[in-house]
Amino acid sequence: MIVKGNIVDIFNKEIYQGSIHVVDGKIKEIKRETVSENGFLIPGFTDAHVHIESSMLVPSEFARIAVLHGTVATVSDPHEIANVLGVEGVNYMIENGNQVPLKFHFGAPSCVPATSFETAGAVINAAQIDQLMQREEILYLAEMMNYPGVLFKDEEVMKKIASAKKYGKPIDGHAPGLMGEDAATYAAAGISTDHECFTYEEALGKLKLGMKILIREGSAAKNFNALIDLLPEHYTQMMFCSDDKHPDDLLLGHLDQLVARAVANGIEVFKVLQAACINPVLHYNLPVGLLREGDAADFIRVENLTTFNVLETYINGVLVAQNKKCNFDPVPIHPINNFNTSPKSSDQFRIKGDRPQIRVIEALDGELITNEKIMDAQITNGFLESNVAEDMLKIVMVNRYKEATPSIAFIHGFGLKKGAIASCVGHDSHNIIAVGTSDEALTQAVNLIIKHQGGISAVNGDIEEVLPLPIAGIMSDQSAEEVGKAYQKIDQLAKEMGSKLHAPFMTLSFMGLLVIPSLKLSDLGLFDGGKFAFTTVSCA
Repeated sequence: MIVKGNIVDIFNKEIYQGSIHVVDGKIKEIKRETVSENGFLIPGFTDAHVHIESSMLVPSEFARIAVLHGTVATVSDPHEIANVLGVEGVNYMIENGNQVPLKFHFGAPSCVPATSFETAGAVINAAQIDQLMQREEILYLAEMMNYPGVLFKDEEVMKKIASAKKYGKPIDGHAPGLMGEDAATYAAAGISTDHECFTYEEALGKLKLGMKILIREGSAAKNFNALIDLLPEHYTQMMFCSDDKHPDDLLLGHLDQLVARAVANGIEVFKVLQAACINPVLHYNLPVGLLREGDAADFIRVENLTTFNVLETYINGVLVAQNKKCNFDPVPIHPINNFNTSPKSSDQFRIKGDRPQIRVIEALDGELITNEKIMDAQITNGFLESNVAEDMLKIVMVNRYKEATPSIAFIHGFGLKKGAIASCVGHDSHNIIAVGTSDEALTQAVNLIIKHQGGISAVNGDIEEVLPLPIAGIMSDQSAEEVGKAYQKIDQLAKEMGSKLHAPFMTLSFMGLLVIPSLKLSDLGLFDGGKFAFTTVSCA
């Protein structure tokens, strides 16, 4: 096979006309010659950190959309399904991903459960991590979210890090807001990356420590604007990632959007492409081609080097996508799940209180971090209630793995004027999390999730919308187009009910992520991420 066009040599910062000669899936020769073909040939994009599960798609369906946007490989953390099903979930992702051309590279989830302050569906201990790290399909130790465990040298945490070092595999980080001596201690333990930086200063500090910094732009967490100015000087140490991408956003674009934005910011195209294409492959030692003789023939044709409209995607020399059409078929999807709780009644979502003020989670659009906000309590007959006028809504967490008393708190920032929304996509343990204007609406939304053994829902009186997620309670068995359409419908209902958030369900999914400060909700209670301890709803 011969592919012709304007060849972009990122390593030598050169663009020239020529032809790529492919034999048995590898680039045998690259010739400089005058050609008539249009477009620019560049290495394919690699998402340097992504949870495939957050797209609500299994890997094979994620691949069918990602290749349309020029993505040829991912560095995938199967942390989400692992918290539901353990090593069995990791195996499911590997096996499903192996059935399609896109090059998925999975890590060993380092934090299952993410913390000891929540109930997950499984545990992956240090001995299991060591077994995973021996497998050639596992290329790295996935994000070490338990940074307090690193700082205080927790025995189990240090054993997991030691396993990665023993097998010569990189260790991913996750330490939002960590700076100074603590960041230095974290990096010195062998942590090589961080995708959680949300300020320029934090990222710069970690870069100076030798860490690689990922510019993240997902459906909820958006750090591009905060970090992009670091790229011109530190382009050899930076990468792009999506982290968490909902299906409707994935249909619109992937890393192609970030590359176009970076170039539009005036950054030299070779530096941008190094971050998007080269750095992840070199850092993780991925078997992905970089448009060199002898490499695997993994490359894309883009219309130009400004918008990066992807015309063709090649993986191992096979044309897998052309003109926004995928050239490989869907694969069979078999169900797998872990769900064991019964329908709830509205009285289970009542919470007593007699103090005049309460602690409230403040959700921030486009951020995973939250604030703690003190607000006046609304009390009726000795029970705390939502105050819709002040956007102080009740938030509940229901254990999906066993019968247990729901945890209850309050949240500001969702803006719902009526009804409720609920989701079984709740990082990291994926219990059921819901926000609503009344106990009745919360019950209705939660019970829809329970009925379908996983999913997302929105209710407003007689109006009910649900997107079932039968794969581990967090992924669909349908196509990306079907899931994207259903998600857009339910997302629109949430916004019609008053939410002003860009992605209300993605934001909701992170309200139980205890490792990111400051105030979050576990199935065991309200949690202060700054103090790493439980706290009370009512103020003393």
